[in-house]
Amino acid sequence: MILVLWDIDRTLVYTGDIDRRVYRETFTSVVGRPPTALPARGTGVTMPLAVRELLRVNHVPEKSVETLADRIVAELPDRLAGHRELLATEGVIMPGAVDALAAVQQAEHLIPTVVTGNLRGSAETKLSALGLIGYLDTDIGGYASDDPYRPALVHIAQDRAATKHGGRFDRDNTVILGDSLEDVRTGLEGGARVIGVASGTTTEEQLRAAGADHVVSDLGSARTLLRLIGQTQAA
Repeated sequence: MILVLWDIDRTLVYTGDIDRRVYRETFTSVVGRPPTALPARGTGVTMPLAVRELLRVNHVPEKSVETLADRIVAELPDRLAGHRELLATEGVIMPGAVDALAAVQQAEHLIPTVVTGNLRGSAETKLSALGLIGYLDTDIGGYASDDPYRPALVHIAQDRAATKHGGRFDRDNTVILGDSLEDVRTGLEGGARVIGVASGTTTEEQLRAAGADHVVSDLGSARTLLRLIGQTQAA
């Protein structure tokens, strides 16, 4: 068995400015004024860390950052859920994602779930709004709501998969698919091999240089993807 950990944003879906809108609304609600700066795009940083940076770049006193960050993080999933219709109409499924997800799901030896910088509620809202959640076992995923340190999420997902399916999951039988340098770092530090997908803001060359085991330009070939997942196990 191979545990397949999908990243979400810019790998499976692109939700445009909806996340940034949610950050803006939640910051305003909790802090009492609108932000003048928002988190950088496409970095793969977990939501709890992005929220702390959001507070600091908007000159919130350091003594208040942790308390306000906890309040914002708690509110983010419900705020995003309030934009479910917008996600469904303006969100985009990345090219090839449906066929790739279906191919992985249908392969008897593959276990598909997610490792993501999203909070669990946010991740499930995005995937369900765009009709992708049925391809993944989200119960065994790793989320920013589990740990803000993204590499730790690999071990969390491995433990959950082992509890459900038996056996042991480690670097030899776990693979991450993601578009960012954070996805590569997550695999290298967390204990998974990495297939970089150059569908976001990071180039193929950058993904290779960061240490991805394999790199594809997009998810356009499910056959290639399955072959690389197999090579990843055998490497």
